[in-house]
Amino acid sequence: MIRRDRIVETFCDLARIDSPSGEEEAMAQHLAARLEALGLDVARDGYGNVIATDGGDDPLILSAHMDTVEPGRGIEPSVVGERIISDGTTILGGDCKAGVAAILEALESIREDGVKRMAIEVAFTREEEIGLVGARNLDFSMLKGAEAVVFDGEGPPSQITSSSPEYIGFDIEITGRAAHAGVEPEKGISAIRIASEIVTRLPQGRLDEETTFNVGTIEGGTVRNAVPELTSVRGEFRSRNIETLDGIRLQVDEALDTVRAMYPEAEIGCHLHTEFVAYTLNEGEPVVRRVTDALESLGLTPTMQPSGGGTDGNVFRLHDINAVVVGMADHGMHTIREYVTIPDLVDAAHLCETLLRMDE
Repeated sequence: MIRRDRIVETFCDLARIDSPSGEEEAMAQHLAARLEALGLDVARDGYGNVIATDGGDDPLILSAHMDTVEPGRGIEPSVVGERIISDGTTILGGDCKAGVAAILEALESIREDGVKRMAIEVAFTREEEIGLVGARNLDFSMLKGAEAVVFDGEGPPSQITSSSPEYIGFDIEITGRAAHAGVEPEKGISAIRIASEIVTRLPQGRLDEETTFNVGTIEGGTVRNAVPELTSVRGEFRSRNIETLDGIRLQVDEALDTVRAMYPEAEIGCHLHTEFVAYTLNEGEPVVRRVTDALESLGLTPTMQPSGGGTDGNVFRLHDINAVVVGMADHGMHTIREYVTIPDLVDAAHLCETLLRMDE
């Protein structure tokens, strides 16, 4: 039986473990111990991801990530009515510890009840928040499953991510020429000035319903009395439309070529890299039907919602694992106003349990 008090306690225990991206070791060790106590064989791949299995055939993969964004140290969760919140100085860590808690509660409930279940694998990944890095370095040879349910969506578990965009990161490196700003500025070429010329020629914000563009950081210069020689501009663009992405690439190239012509003595380099690829669910896929049937059996109405973000589900699909991303009761992700809705958290655990019991 899914126990409300237990899942709330589990979540709060997980939230108190500091695990910002790149510092998940304490969380990984805690989860490995809990999975072993549930009777699973647990291993770590070469990147530190936690992988557990019962050794059965045709397993369903259950997945969530271990890391959180900042400010995520010293989190103090508390229950206020039907919500779990932080003290307002940090995030709560519901993204994605609510998903982790739902999986653990479902496994504990099934073990307690002694019911038959389908074979399972669990994959808890590192560094999802900084570009799905753990999943992209996951040793997929350690997984046998062909289908995965990823508990990492916002909102209730009935909210299924129907599509996700392709994400392109860009790094622009500018080399001008340093000079003393008060004595001979005319001998310098300001890399910051060049960066400003580039940025004003790039699109910004929401471009259409499926597409966004953002310049995230500009870093350059060393001291206030020197013409800055080096500057970097980093950003991203994403879209569910591949033709739109191609058009944005052309816009970036045109902006760079225009500014190169304005400053022929400067060096302007640009590297574009794909962080994750787009996908759109086919509602007829077996794993999608499995999830929607489970939700309906619980009296929950499945809703398909497109997302502007990426999850480990993007990477699973790239590796030919049919993944579905479902909500995990979290709201206000990546903010100090984040909260987890307890009834939805319980429903997420019920969904996970039902998925595993469906083949009884």
